[in-house]
Amino acid sequence: MTQLIEHMASRAADGAPAPVRGRFNWAAGIGYLAVLVLLLYGLAHAYWAFGGDGFPFGADDANPEYSAFEHVGRDRLAPWIAGGFLGSAAVALLLALPGRRRIPARVLMGASVFSAAAVFCTLADFRILGNLVHVFMLKFGAINWTVVNQLFAVVAVGLMVASAIIYQRRTSGACTGCGRTDSGAGWTSPEAAARWGRRAAYTAVVVPLLYASTRWAWALGIPLGISEELWEEGKKDNLWIAGAALATMGALGSLLTLGLVRRWGEVFPRWAVGLRGRRVPLSLAVVPATLVSVLVTIAGVMYIRLHFQGAFDNQKDDWGATVPEMIWPVWGVALAAATLAYYFRRRGVCKRCTRGGAERRGSGRRCHVLSPGAGPR
Repeated sequence: MTQLIEHMASRAADGAPAPVRGRFNWAAGIGYLAVLVLLLYGLAHAYWAFGGDGFPFGADDANPEYSAFEHVGRDRLAPWIAGGFLGSAAVALLLALPGRRRIPARVLMGASVFSAAAVFCTLADFRILGNLVHVFMLKFGAINWTVVNQLFAVVAVGLMVASAIIYQRRTSGACTGCGRTDSGAGWTSPEAAARWGRRAAYTAVVVPLLYASTRWAWALGIPLGISEELWEEGKKDNLWIAGAALATMGALGSLLTLGLVRRWGEVFPRWAVGLRGRRVPLSLAVVPATLVSVLVTIAGVMYIRLHFQGAFDNQKDDWGATVPEMIWPVWGVALAAATLAYYFRRRGVCKRCTRGGAERRGSGRRCHVLSPGAGPR
């Protein structure tokens, strides 16, 4: 009993709401999971740095032409990556441990964002997105060891960023589960999120359509943005038909983005047999949209990186093959923002801190999310 009182007192001193009794503290679990994953991956690179087989990056990449370290061997690259992940594990441990750190929260969060940016801009590339598409097409042959490691690295730094967000909430007195405070919702309120989320959603629809238009043009025999020579080469291998099919999948996915701001994204429409009128589970929209936003951002950053590396110098007359992909980060960021707004509009009362009830009651008449018969304004 004494230990329980001391524990509750320490949480009160931190300014964080006490957890609901009997509920698993997943927020703390994410922090320690981030430490474990980062540590294991750092040790794996230490193994490769000392001569172990299977190093997946740089000159050892299955397709080194896509790598930011195309001409860098394992002996030089592995030690740096090992140090980066082991250092990130140390930062993640500081974020996961109870209490406050003497290091400012902004510094710890900045280190987490830097680690994620380093992975997104150097180790990861568009092959993760490409492999995901192939998985949906039941084609598993394109998956290789490099892609598996890219995915593991992305997940590791993603957990670290999540841990940093939880740490910031905990040390600022916000709920670690929902991020709400007693000072009010502000830009995270359903009404505010409906405004800026709508703009983000429409942006996330337009960008992939711009990309798809070039691929559709090629399939129709119009060499938009590419030379006649390149178009003829692709035509012989039916490359443009396959490209148009993938672009169509992306375009259909972009139209689904409208569900983040339309009523059919919250309540299953009439044509959804067996589900008509039921509420769309929050995770059914948030999880895939978040995944796509991360992957298209990574892919777009890779194209920008390759452009500055000079990889496209011999394709100056073929802007259609590279420029549309270079604006994908806009698509990814807009989709992430629209998804976040959707989450803010639809989340209910927090089961951990019980905040959010008054917020939803106050917005019931004005936010279409809570008005069964209304559409978005």
